[in-house]
Amino acid sequence: MKSHARVAVVGGGVMGVGLLYHLTKEGWSDVVLLDKGELTSGSTWHAAGLIPHFIGSLNMAKVHLYTSQLYQRLEAEVGQTTGWHGCGSIRLATTQDEVDWFHYVQGVLNCVGAECHLISPAEISELHPLLNTEGVLLGAYTPGDGHTDPASSTMAMAAGARQGGADIYVRNRVVDIKRRSNGEWDVITEKGTIVAEHVVNAAGGFAPQIGAMVGLEVPIVNMVHQYLVTEDLDAVKSLEREIPVVRDPRASCYYRQERQGLIIGPYETEGAQPWALDGIDWSFDAELLPPDIERLIPWLESAGRRVPVFENAGIKRVVSGPITHTPDGGFLIGPAPGLANFWMCCGAGIGITQGPGAGKYLAQWMTHGQTEINVREMEARRFGSWSVGNYGIAKAVDEYHQMYQVHYPGEYREAGRPVRTTPIYDKLAHRGAVFAETFGWERPKWFAPPGVEESYGHRRMNYFETVSEECKAVRERVGVIDLSAFSKFDVTGIDAEGFLDRVLANRVPRKGRVTLAHALTDLGGIESEFTVTRFDAHRFYLLSAAVARIHDHDWLMQHRREEEQVDINDVTEDYGTLLVTGPRSRELLAELTDADLSSAAFPWLSGQEIEVAGVRARGIRVSYVGELGWELHHAMSDMETLYGALMKSGERFGIADFGLYAMDALRMEKAYRAWGLELTTELTPIEAGMERFVDFDSPFIGKDVVIERTRNGNTESRLVYLSVDAVDADAHGNEPVYADGRLIGLTTSGAYGHAVERSIAFAFVEPEFAAPNTNLEISILGRRCTAQVVSDPLYDPRNERLRA
Repeated sequence: MKSHARVAVVGGGVMGVGLLYHLTKEGWSDVVLLDKGELTSGSTWHAAGLIPHFIGSLNMAKVHLYTSQLYQRLEAEVGQTTGWHGCGSIRLATTQDEVDWFHYVQGVLNCVGAECHLISPAEISELHPLLNTEGVLLGAYTPGDGHTDPASSTMAMAAGARQGGADIYVRNRVVDIKRRSNGEWDVITEKGTIVAEHVVNAAGGFAPQIGAMVGLEVPIVNMVHQYLVTEDLDAVKSLEREIPVVRDPRASCYYRQERQGLIIGPYETEGAQPWALDGIDWSFDAELLPPDIERLIPWLESAGRRVPVFENAGIKRVVSGPITHTPDGGFLIGPAPGLANFWMCCGAGIGITQGPGAGKYLAQWMTHGQTEINVREMEARRFGSWSVGNYGIAKAVDEYHQMYQVHYPGEYREAGRPVRTTPIYDKLAHRGAVFAETFGWERPKWFAPPGVEESYGHRRMNYFETVSEECKAVRERVGVIDLSAFSKFDVTGIDAEGFLDRVLANRVPRKGRVTLAHALTDLGGIESEFTVTRFDAHRFYLLSAAVARIHDHDWLMQHRREEEQVDINDVTEDYGTLLVTGPRSRELLAELTDADLSSAAFPWLSGQEIEVAGVRARGIRVSYVGELGWELHHAMSDMETLYGALMKSGERFGIADFGLYAMDALRMEKAYRAWGLELTTELTPIEAGMERFVDFDSPFIGKDVVIERTRNGNTESRLVYLSVDAVDADAHGNEPVYADGRLIGLTTSGAYGHAVERSIAFAFVEPEFAAPNTNLEISILGRRCTAQVVSDPLYDPRNERLRA
């Protein structure tokens, strides 16, 4: 066994092996993988091996598509079969909501190049004659996917990794991992120690136990999944070709052919069982769990009605084993929180589909510092310590239950909530707040009238008119919203200005001023977005997205040089934040403060420490909705006092609560970009149209690439702002955009602008279609909607209201 390696991957399932293979493809050959058993002996070996293309996430769709393509070509590359079956798949729609969702997903798959057809029940029967299509409205047919043999596919990647120079050590458990003073890691195994520059936790169901070795809490729960393999069936033997894999939301089951029989795999929608909550015994290896068919009976009976030949089929065996689930159902890749060069690659509930793609993009991240796709939804640091324990268990169970159900825009299911609330949570709930959950925080989406609950769908739903009134209140009077979930950092010290000048692309503000600035990768991609307020020469206050809290703290800490005298403190939970905004916000606040709020004394994009209603606050004159307004950052313990005073004094000004739905509509009217949607590592500020926020005289990270893009105009796409002729549904993001019938881009976000009475969207398109007044089409739920490129914000293009 080697004593040193550039990378040590812990875990020999499809996730770990997929990463190992792709690290060698990126040119890192001094890499090793360690497993306590044989390769695939965790949960990989007993998986059903399904490889679906159907998924509603653009970037996950890229992961899935890449995996299927790799499995099909891998044998020719490494000389070892993967067991690929390209039989295609059909997902059944039995409700109109599912039909809408299928149209949306078809658009996503069109964007990534995965073939998808929406077909009739008669066409379904032609492809799969064993199905009873009663109650089916249509099917989503993806002919390019299918299923594979999990062990063979993993072994083929292992062969490719070895051919690329990797070493694999099995039957050698990692017993501890310790950090060296020079930043390297001692990976201590049963057979000796390997010193590694990088360590990757790819331990699957054991990932929480490996994480605990370095002080990490990993939000993974093992769920028990069972599937049945039938005896040979005459109806299957008589088929002329292999039938497609089917996913049936009514039965919450998948069905696929297994030789001359069938596999039936239910994801029960109630009563699912988590397993080994206190950790898995290290001796558990290539084992199954005792079957429990009784709790599957309702779903098996439904499966029998959908596939009648199953009703009287003999059962050859039952496969019952653990699979990993995270609180949102997505896997974990990327840097571990707070630990340089310790990485995560685990938590996939459908790892055979996602392992190779996860490995590809994590390998890019490790070797190049960024990926070619937006991986924010896969980022391990999207969860904090609040996500483990009862919350994580409840969410994992719920995600399992919802495996084959529709995923609605704006839906945040109640399981495990709430875990993080602000002091005014109960007051907002009493006023009708319907909450979203972001990084564990409860945040108001909208304020429902008494007795009204939110209905979910892909079209304009029952909150539409109420949100319109919230927008009207902000545009015409004054509104208030709780933004306490913002990530907040104090950056102080005599070297703070030089540090920020180096890590941010925009000019550092002078004392008392505010600027919007972006942290870029070495390749110029937009890593983070900060609002920076300078309160004095050596004291800065940085705000960023709620979900980016750990990510952004790590970015700042890990870019601070040893010799720099800079303190970086996460003060997120110290400060509550209320945004008071609208044309009457100055009048309201003037009744509660002695501070001079005039534009001469307190101009737009400035910050001061003031007192409001007896509460000390960091007042920042910015507004993400494009109106006169102030963010008031105050001690969290004073939040009830401040909110109460604002609402009481605000009565005569027509004050109203507003939520995230209204904020999103209002920011779209102002053409404000959003981090993670319009601003991602895939793109530099040039493609995103953010050149005005780049100070080319600063020595910022990624500067050379941004200069080259600016000088040569070398961009594959440009962000455009669109006015859309929508009907009863607006763009949500990732809808395909067409010009003259040709796919030329995709949306990033969209909303209905209530003040301008227009549907609005952002989209990335080929540069030749970015000129103002260019006519395009967006496919929204299967309908081609005309859209026109607009040069300026549809609302207040000269920022007169912000400067008022």
